[in-house]
Amino acid sequence: MPEETRIELLYFDGCPSLGPAGEALRQALAEEGIEAAVDLVAVNTGEEARRLRFPGSPTIRFNGEDAFPAGGAPGPEEWGLRCRVYATPGGLEGSPTTPMLREALRLALPAGKESPTN
Repeated sequence: MPEETRIELLYFDGCPSLGPAGEALRQALAEEGIEAAVDLVAVNTGEEARRLRFPGSPTIRFNGEDAFPAGGAPGPEEWGLRCRVYATPGGLEGSPTTPMLREALRLALPAGKESPTN
């Protein structure tokens, strides 16, 4: 595991779920006691989506890995400018919940380790 944790929130301009996803991520980080910068990454062209392997907005990555990978290995046709949906306990939503993000953080980061601020 790298010494520094890189957290990215990828989105396209105008994404209605960016705000809720960012807030849930900030809350999850605070509740887990993790101090880390969140890099906002705008993805606004099909070319950028393919290059960044962007499955939809919003996408959250920890150290370059999707926090909520879809089953199987996505093909090039699955990268693009579209809204992403998440299966939450309350049904399909445009962003993951804070508890979902807390669990993803626990799986992605070593136990008992806090990330230095980037």
